[in-house]
Amino acid sequence: MSAYGRTEYAGRIDEKYVGKKVTLKGWVSKRRDLGNLIFIDVRDRMGVVQCVFSGEKNAELHELAGTLRNEFVVSIEGEVVLRNESTVNEKIASGKVEVIADKLEILSKAKTLPFVLDDASLSSEELRLKYRYLDLRRTELAEVLHLRSKITKATRDYLDNNMFVDVETPILTKSTPEGARDYLVPSRVHPGEFYALPQSPQLFKQLLMIAGFDRYYQVARCFRDEDLRADRQPDFTQIDMEMSFMSQEEILTMIEGLIAHVMKEVKGIDVVLPFPRLDYEEAMERFGSDKPDTRFGMELKDVSDLVKNLDFKVFSNAVEQGGAVKCIVAKGCAEQYSRKDIDALGKYVANYGAKGLAWVKVTEEGLNGAIAKFFTDEVAQELVARVDAEVGDIILFAADSKKVCYASLGALRQKLAADLDLIDKDKYNYLWVVNWPLLEYDEEKGRYSAAHHPFTMPKVEDVELLEAAPEKAYAQAYDIVLNGYELGGGSIRIYDKEVQSSMFKALGFTQEQAQEQFGFLLDAFEYGVPPHGGCALGLDRFVMLLAGRDNLRDTIAFPKTANAADPMTQAPSPVDLEQLLELNISLLRK
Repeated sequence: MSAYGRTEYAGRIDEKYVGKKVTLKGWVSKRRDLGNLIFIDVRDRMGVVQCVFSGEKNAELHELAGTLRNEFVVSIEGEVVLRNESTVNEKIASGKVEVIADKLEILSKAKTLPFVLDDASLSSEELRLKYRYLDLRRTELAEVLHLRSKITKATRDYLDNNMFVDVETPILTKSTPEGARDYLVPSRVHPGEFYALPQSPQLFKQLLMIAGFDRYYQVARCFRDEDLRADRQPDFTQIDMEMSFMSQEEILTMIEGLIAHVMKEVKGIDVVLPFPRLDYEEAMERFGSDKPDTRFGMELKDVSDLVKNLDFKVFSNAVEQGGAVKCIVAKGCAEQYSRKDIDALGKYVANYGAKGLAWVKVTEEGLNGAIAKFFTDEVAQELVARVDAEVGDIILFAADSKKVCYASLGALRQKLAADLDLIDKDKYNYLWVVNWPLLEYDEEKGRYSAAHHPFTMPKVEDVELLEAAPEKAYAQAYDIVLNGYELGGGSIRIYDKEVQSSMFKALGFTQEQAQEQFGFLLDAFEYGVPPHGGCALGLDRFVMLLAGRDNLRDTIAFPKTANAADPMTQAPSPVDLEQLLELNISLLRK
């Protein structure tokens, strides 16, 4: 037999192949030796099929099959037959048939694997990442990458059909401040100078609009040197789009069409259009988050006006100091949650800046708990009515600055929903968050920075505020949210040189700094710029959510660990002194 010449994938063998000869190529997934009969499960990218070797039929072949071990690569020829009813395996597509083997060739042998492929929980993620090529043999992980491929194809099909042009933009580019730290690449040809790996194709796609391409897209590789989380990687992929002569609403409609197409093609789900729109401030007020999960309720309620005059200094002081008192209701949890449990929730919200978590339980007799004595009957009744609480509920309060109230109760809301199993994991709740502040105050830098990026157009009525009071301006910006995750975002772009210069000034750039960093863009603004805007969707995160995973690393073939390392290739790694000398680089001793 040749190593080539496969006639069908193992996972596709079913009843229609009965009586036919097939040639299979794949890995030994399992071997069962029953003496005169040896059963081999052969696995390939499409699934598994059982192959049978009979000592009575062919003793030499049976003996060779006895030498097989898990993960040997084999070529098997044989005839497809129906299994006995008692041995049918309904769990696999080929479970009603088996292959009676008459030829076997061992193409490659395998050592004992460092971990068991069919039980990921028995091995550490670090070990599995070290042998990622083995981990990817696991069906559940391989299926995620197949899903990723389908999402990418559906995306390209939709955008191609809507007259978008796929354009590749540079990977080696100029370092510009876009929020996170750049990955820098030293230039050998220009000693002492550096390229940066792009955090996004932002400026290039705007230049493509100036060039007249009208609609651009790219499945773009991006790089950000930032602290990692479960849903972040240093190198990641985004579905990047830019459109000329389209309003914000037209762009949102285009993106909704893309997502609807992907959901239908990949998941077979018809999503309802248009997606809900939430103002940024409403999202924060109701959910304590700018990326709210709307698959469950438990919305925040502001009760500052109700409790500000109570003889409870935690509440009254918070309101007097310009903060707020907000709360959420944990339905039916009064008996379930002990004081110790609630104290644990208090420690949890401390991670988000809260100094504590006040609470009362709603009983037949009224409010119960350490702070219940501060509530008059009238305020207690009005509180219960306003927050729609019932007997058996717990009302949980945060009293602090609005920022801390949002952060702590927003996180607590999400935690309680998970703990109480309130989230329908089969739901896909999309929404747009719109009307963002143009700027946000950076505590570390002691100045304002762009909430999205420096090229976002203010709302038309706020353009003049760039000079007078930029912190009060709102942006023509939008984020798309899926099930509590930011799936992507975009904005209408500035296309006027004077407005762009005012934006740079508001961000603290001198005229010289703006010219040094972005002179090429400002120069391009002199040659006729169409109104334009765009959006970028995180492909890795999109795959994670549609695959029902909770770790971004599961969606990437060869991801990095939480400290941005690759255990398999040992990257990052030291380089030879000779290479450093070629680049005119010397290393500082720590």
